[in-house]
Amino acid sequence: MATLHGRGKGKSKSHPPKDKKKPSWLKLDKKKIEELIIKFYKEGKSTSEIGMILRDSYGVPSIKFLTNKKTKQILIEKGFKEIKENPEDLMDLIKRTVALKKHFEKNKKDMTAKRGLQLTESKIHRLAKYYKKKKILPQTWKYKEVKV
Repeated sequence: MATLHGRGKGKSKSHPPKDKKKPSWLKLDKKKIEELIIKFYKEGKSTSEIGMILRDSYGVPSIKFLTNKKTKQILIEKGFKEIKENPEDLMDLIKRTVALKKHFEKNKKDMTAKRGLQLTESKIHRLAKYYKKKKILPQTWKYKEVKV
């Protein structure tokens, strides 16, 4: 299957661990992992950043595999309600469009940036449609694009 906005086929990817048991080299238990997740979230890290920190610094192969819950589920259970409001991937795409629009105001002839802005806005619309269907976003939520 081809990638969405690229030339490659996109076959190469990371694979989750095949073993269904806890690795012998991992010294952290379920409770300690949850404590680390809460600590990093209070420091202002996003859920994806927390996962990368735990993977790279603590050797946790998969949070879901070890705790039977996703990072977001753990944070919601511990009382962090604000995480449920906006999907992280959608907010990251919106931040990217804001940065591209600022760049485009200074560099009006940068057509590559214009194309990147169009692709990013199309991803936002596609994601918003998905989240509305899954009832994560309200049906009235709308992203207003700016003409460039």
